Amino acid sequence: MVNLLEVLKKEIVPAEGCTEPIAVAYAVSLAAELVEEEITGIELFLSGNIIKNAMGVGIPGTGQTGLPIAAALGAVVLRSHRKLEILSGLTPGELAKATDILERKLLEVELKDTPEKLYIEARVRSKNHTATAIVAKEHTNVVLLAKDGKRLEPKRDKADCEESHTLDPEVYSVSLEEIYEFIQTTPFAELSFLLEGARMNKAISEEGLRGEYGLQVGRKMSQQSALNLFGADVANRIIAATAAASDARMDGSAMPVMTTAGSGNQGIACTMPVIALAELLGKDEETLARAMALSNLITIHVKHYIGRLSPLCGSGIAGGVGAGSGIVYLMGGTLAQIKHSIQNTIASTSGMICDGAKPTCALKISTATNAAIQSATLAMNNISPSLNDGVIFEKVEDTIKNMETLVQEGLAATDQAILNIMLSKGAASS
Repeated sequence: MVNLLEVLKKEIVPAEGCTEPIAVAYAVSLAAELVEEEITGIELFLSGNIIKNAMGVGIPGTGQTGLPIAAALGAVVLRSHRKLEILSGLTPGELAKATDILERKLLEVELKDTPEKLYIEARVRSKNHTATAIVAKEHTNVVLLAKDGKRLEPKRDKADCEESHTLDPEVYSVSLEEIYEFIQTTPFAELSFLLEGARMNKAISEEGLRGEYGLQVGRKMSQQSALNLFGADVANRIIAATAAASDARMDGSAMPVMTTAGSGNQGIACTMPVIALAELLGKDEETLARAMALSNLITIHVKHYIGRLSPLCGSGIAGGVGAGSGIVYLMGGTLAQIKHSIQNTIASTSGMICDGAKPTCALKISTATNAAIQSATLAMNNISPSLNDGVIFEKVEDTIKNMETLVQEGLAATDQAILNIMLSKGAASS
């Protein structure tokens, strides 16, 4: 059997802040550490998807949004070894230095003409040196480091080597039967590490329910008042808890989240409904860990076909599919019913676009969570779409693979159209 435990450990990692701007900070930090002098200029060459996902999201510890402050902080903090937690422990002094870089107009950003959806090229200049760092395909995958035109070998410790190890694509196209067998038969001790992600994501959910973050989707859904049409039933408590985590994360909370397949929102979308339902049902830690393994692996599986960065909302579609699967498992459903839930969720959410990382991600995640609960409920009653329904095929694996066709053939120009619309707002206001 393919090593699905290795997949989980590679694809589920902590991050502080939205992964795209944080990956930019990471790349800038890698280059800035090489010049070892006062920085006189920073140039960024970014793929459209990176720009799209970094424009409107809050940056932890800054009270600011967007790409510029994240990039400038990368030049200041010089903590590339922290990777996606690079901004953890940010100080007021570091923020002041980053703000100074922006005020002195030392940062330039350009769109890179590249087929890579995830591409970050950071060039940092000082009086005597120039350094370049390129991150591509994955958020911490360093493909080039150079100083003064001379290519350098990135420093790697044992953890780096394990993380950067490329898994066989066969692992990501594994069958649902193999995933189900894995989560049923793997010793609990080997899956227990997932519970740290449960604690992490629940903590930021609780923060989102307490604080006035973003659009306060989760908070307002959970507050009983004459202005709230939602009740306090199980479904709405699950939706509110999940949306609240995204509210806090997208508005710049400094609390970490456990990401899935390169995205914190995907991690939230596929795990928080499972975490919340397990708590409401009084499930033990072992059952929760197995349900989380299932929801994460199915999210990763669907994401393999949608793409690392995509015109489709990975949190809404892949995360929703994963969440629905985990819900069915917690309710005692069978593999056949898990498949029904996947078909139902894709039939419901397959058209959800990704228009960047920003506070309204919480709205999309709440919609996807509702779809996951609805889909799981129908699945537990053995209801599923038929071959005659839209993009749904008789075999659930074929339905999932259709998402790849939809992205590559049907939505080839969608990312550019979305980015053009987003950028036009700046032009209209200038």
